[in-house]
Amino acid sequence: MFDSARSTWFGGRLGTGKDRGDGVAACDDGPVHILVIEDDRRLAELVARRLRAEGHRTEIREDGRTGLERARDDDLDLAIVDVMLPELDGMALTRSLRDAGVHTPVLMLTARDAVDDRVNGLRSGADDYLVKPFAFDELLARVEALARRSRATPADVHVVEGVRVDRLARRVHVGDREVELTSKEFDLLACLLDHRGQVLTRAQLKEMVWDFPFDAKTKVVDLYVHYLRRKLGPSADIIRTVRGVGYSVGR
Repeated sequence: MFDSARSTWFGGRLGTGKDRGDGVAACDDGPVHILVIEDDRRLAELVARRLRAEGHRTEIREDGRTGLERARDDDLDLAIVDVMLPELDGMALTRSLRDAGVHTPVLMLTARDAVDDRVNGLRSGADDYLVKPFAFDELLARVEALARRSRATPADVHVVEGVRVDRLARRVHVGDREVELTSKEFDLLACLLDHRGQVLTRAQLKEMVWDFPFDAKTKVVDLYVHYLRRKLGPSADIIRTVRGVGYSVGR
C-alpha cells in the first residue's frame, strides 16, 4: 500500500519526492520537540526530515532502552514510538513512562491493525495510534493535535496528588490509569479543581455544575461526590468534606 509517485506515504517502501518548504512551523505555539523511537533507520530519518521541514525539532533513537532513557527527560513535547523495537518494545516503553509519572504524549506506530492491538496500545498509555503505512499529512495532523494538548495552559490541566485532569481533552488519569467519568462527574471535579483551596457550598456547586438558579432540595452534589470518590479509588481523598458547608480540593 504505497504510492511511488508521492512522498507522503510512510511505513512501506520509501518515497522519493521532495519535502515541503523548510522552516514552516505547523503548530501555532511554535516548533514541537519530538523524539522518534524507530528501529527502521531509513523510516526514522525520513519522518524526522519531513518533520524538520515543517519547522519542528526531532531526535532519533533506534531501540527501546535508549529511547526510554531519553523520553524520561521533561524537555520533550511528543514521542513517536514504534511497537516493535529491540531491547524494549514500544508498549513496555510507554508503560514504563507512565509508571514513572511521565505524561509526554505518545503517538504509537505499528504494522498491526487489529482492534485488539490498537486497544492494547492505548491501554499501555499511548495517546494515539497510527497504523503503517501512513500518510505524512495524517502523521503531521496527529502530531499537531497531541502537541496542542501537551501545551495546554495550567488552567486547562490540573495535577493534584497523582490525579491529572485535562479540561481540553476531558480526560482524567490517576497515575497511569485513565478514569472514565460521566459528563457531570467531570464537570464537578473540574469545578472543584478550578477553585482549589476554596470550600464550595452545595448551593454553589449546584449552580456552577448543574445550573440550578437556587438551592434546590436535592442531594445531587453528595451523590456525585460519592460517584467520583468511588472512581478515583486510592486518590478519592483529594475531595475533602467540610462538615455542614460543602466540599473542597486542596487546603
